[in-house]
Amino acid sequence: MATLHVRNVPDKLYKRIHKLAEQENRSLTAEVIQLLSQGLQAREASRGVAAVIDRIRQQSRKVDLPRGWTDSVELIREDRSR
Repeated sequence: MATLHVRNVPDKLYKRIHKLAEQENRSLTAEVIQLLSQGLQAREASRGVAAVIDRIRQQSRKVDLPRGWTDSVELIREDRSR
């Protein structure tokens, strides 16, 4: 396993992590590993969601209605005005 040294950790942050470790009955090292893992998973998930949204936006711009078809927005407006 690799070793990671982190310098200049703010005192407040260190105390918060230490408190979490005690609450979870983990060592400080185990708690830091858990927090890093959760943070990476959350970031990867949010990037995955952003990528899906970007693909949807790109595909939605490519849709052209066949000639003679009416835009659904117009049809909905007509229906609501009845």
